[in-house]
Amino acid sequence: MASGSDRNPIIIGGLPSQVPDFDPEETQEWLDSLDAAVDERGRERARYLMLRLIERAREKRVAVPEMRSTDYVNTIATKDEPFFPGDEEIERKVLNATRWNAAVMVSRAQRPGIGVGGHIATFASSASLYDVGFNHFFRGKDDGLGGDQIFFQGHASPGIYARAFLLDRLSEAQLDGFRQEKSKAGHALSSYPHPRSMPDFWEFPTVSMGLGPLGAIYQARMNRYMEARGIADTSASHVWAYLGDGEMDEPESLGQLSIAAREGLDNLTFVVNCNLQRLDGPVRGNGKIIQELESQFRGAGWNVIKLVWDRTWDPLLAQDRTGILVNKLNTTPDGQFQTYATETGAYIREHFFGDDPRLRDMVKDMSDDQILHLGRGGHDHRKVYAAYAAAKAHKGQPTVILAQTVKGWTLGPNFEGRNATHQMKKLTADDLKRFRDRLHIPIPDKQLEDGNPPYYHPGRDSEEIQYMHDRRKGLGGYVPTRVVRAKPLPLPDEKAYATAKKGSGQQSIATTMAFVRVLKDLMRDKEIGKRFVLIAPDEYRTFGMDAFFPSAKIYNPLGQQYESVDRELLLAYKESPTGQMLHDGISEAGCTASLIAAGSAYATHGEPLIPVYVFYSMFGFQRTGDQFWQMADQLSRGFVLGATAGRTTLTGEGLQHADGHSQLLASTNPACVSYDPAFGYEIAHIVKDGLRRMYGEDSEDVFYYLTVYNEPIQHPAEPADVDVEGILKGVYRYRDGEKGRIPAQIMASGVAVPWAVEAQRILADEWDVKADVWSATSWNELRREAVEVERHNLLHPEEEQRVPYVTQKLSGSAGPFVAVSDWMRSVPDQISRWVPGAYQSLGADGFGFADTRGAARRFFHIDAQSIVLAVLTELAKEGKIDRSALKTALDRYELLDVAAAGPGPAGGDA
Repeated sequence: MASGSDRNPIIIGGLPSQVPDFDPEETQEWLDSLDAAVDERGRERARYLMLRLIERAREKRVAVPEMRSTDYVNTIATKDEPFFPGDEEIERKVLNATRWNAAVMVSRAQRPGIGVGGHIATFASSASLYDVGFNHFFRGKDDGLGGDQIFFQGHASPGIYARAFLLDRLSEAQLDGFRQEKSKAGHALSSYPHPRSMPDFWEFPTVSMGLGPLGAIYQARMNRYMEARGIADTSASHVWAYLGDGEMDEPESLGQLSIAAREGLDNLTFVVNCNLQRLDGPVRGNGKIIQELESQFRGAGWNVIKLVWDRTWDPLLAQDRTGILVNKLNTTPDGQFQTYATETGAYIREHFFGDDPRLRDMVKDMSDDQILHLGRGGHDHRKVYAAYAAAKAHKGQPTVILAQTVKGWTLGPNFEGRNATHQMKKLTADDLKRFRDRLHIPIPDKQLEDGNPPYYHPGRDSEEIQYMHDRRKGLGGYVPTRVVRAKPLPLPDEKAYATAKKGSGQQSIATTMAFVRVLKDLMRDKEIGKRFVLIAPDEYRTFGMDAFFPSAKIYNPLGQQYESVDRELLLAYKESPTGQMLHDGISEAGCTASLIAAGSAYATHGEPLIPVYVFYSMFGFQRTGDQFWQMADQLSRGFVLGATAGRTTLTGEGLQHADGHSQLLASTNPACVSYDPAFGYEIAHIVKDGLRRMYGEDSEDVFYYLTVYNEPIQHPAEPADVDVEGILKGVYRYRDGEKGRIPAQIMASGVAVPWAVEAQRILADEWDVKADVWSATSWNELRREAVEVERHNLLHPEEEQRVPYVTQKLSGSAGPFVAVSDWMRSVPDQISRWVPGAYQSLGADGFGFADTRGAARRFFHIDAQSIVLAVLTELAKEGKIDRSALKTALDRYELLDVAAAGPGPAGGDA
């Protein structure tokens, strides 16, 4: 790998205006030489000479400004192409069989009575791009290491299945089970790369566009991080991401290019399949998407390889002494190139070559058929191989290969380059015959006319199939393959949780800090301490985690090449090439991508990591919720901390920071185990159980979400008879009512538990009500268990009917139930149908706002006095108190006056 100074310059160019000219005479000689070249040989020749000088300057490591865009031709000159080591004829036969089976699989999935569809055209355009990778570059895992990490373009999955079928990795029955995961259970294929659906096959979910490139960047970075910290040998692993040119419009696709360049991730290659089409039409009909992407990637500091034309263009470009052909290629818009892909050779001769006599002369000896077959570079195995080899050899920068293709290539005139090709899922008999003839597939007409078209396999002992097996054996095994080699981790003993269980004494701390204390003790553990990966979006100090800076340090492959401004302080900012903390800047998307890569390292590299991602809770499931779904699909594990949670607890930040709903969003993710703890000892038990479930024996593919707050409170010590089962299942009785005649129940979660305790006191002292307080550590887990119980009862009517845990737990508790939290009512309302008694919820519904905590809680009517009124209201409904008490309470506590509430508790980082 290139050194930091070589691959990460702060200034790469500039103008000479502020630099004194120490040799004006020499300077004038150079300028005169340029003038002479222009005058005597013309501007095109002078341009060529200047480009060669720039090229040579780079070779000599002379800092010159980077060109943002180059001519619309291949970056790698024909003379510089390496020897192609494969048997191109055999590889063509293999690819033809793969193309056929991919299209037939989708067509059969669209048969009457099924109609689940699929996509044909994307793989048709990118087939050669994948085939060269499979035959010559993609490393498998047979050596016990992680191999290469390949992010396959989601819509191209039929082609990956078709190749696996030829290799006997998938059966014909499985191909026929495409997109029928339940009705064909046991021999079915997921629609796209879904590791959760096919955990032995796919590694990376990519079809949510934009998340593939983002995930690939952070996977490459995670590989370097693991190597730097001595956790896994990832030195031979290369990350390949296959993307669409339309997909690059997603902000996530390009948003984190800079980190890949900044950290010199030369273990990363993007392959952008530039078929010039989105889902409905051209990507840049009036422009040139390859040129646009080249400019963006170059500007971000990437190495760019353009793979535009196949070898049939080489003789024409060799004739182009004046640059007229290159100029024509430069100025023809993409929409016109798409049209050329659908027209005849005569049309191309007239409209592309016909408007200049020099262009017409170039092709005068070519037939219309030869002109028609002037092809795109992404379909030429030799050109693709040259691009891949150059990408692997390049050091110091990530590489992007911009490969031009035709969408629907080889599928026939009804598919190739057509705007509707992405939605076309079935080939007619005539389409199939043309397709068969073009691919030289030995299937008779009758089999294409009667029912479903057949799959084609040349035979297990055929030359083609043996070639495929040999190539994969030489590259270390079959891909894609997901293998879990990681062994269970030795889990910490009780000492690691002792501090949290003692409580905070007379000190008031927020639950965020209570979690940090647990984490600090866990990171001291000799067995698993080094496996923790701390992740935060530029707010470690906000979350009280700057205490980790001096010991764990912040990961930076370049180290710290400056003197920190706070170097004299105990908690000074400290970067290191072996740092444990990932400080991803102000990028929740980047942090979540790091979380996913770290959380799946147990499968990717066979080495478990324990990511702990801490963020402003509003910016997790709301802003990056799609990535948490990606995390679930990728079977990633780890801890996700929604800090500064609650709609009224983060007092000064206002509407866009006030989270009252992330727990509700978390409930929609089946892999997310979510909690809203109130005290340090609850956090200790939840974290301990999370480590057991995710990293112990019989580990589960889940991740934990804890919402923690920035409001300081005194944390009680763990009770001697603490109900651990209740904490983990979602509810336990925290404090019995001590006095009062009329029974009632208050359920609260998180920061609301102290309000409930205060309401318990007021009810006893002023209203003769004996209220028990329950800590609802997880409304979501209570609901999830109850739903599963109901499902079991529905499907097993002959068995004894089960009772949900929440119903069991609350049964026998007299009086109405009032639930309160700093969330919208929908969160506690999830369990209402299973509560054995009258139930009312209080919540912070509506937009958040900036004010004191007291005012905000009075506004939403979730403070202690509002809880008192809610309990009295339910008791009045049951006839246990007179309704006149309600007006008395309303007036006594001035519940209609927000200002009367007082400021409430203060403190905590905002």
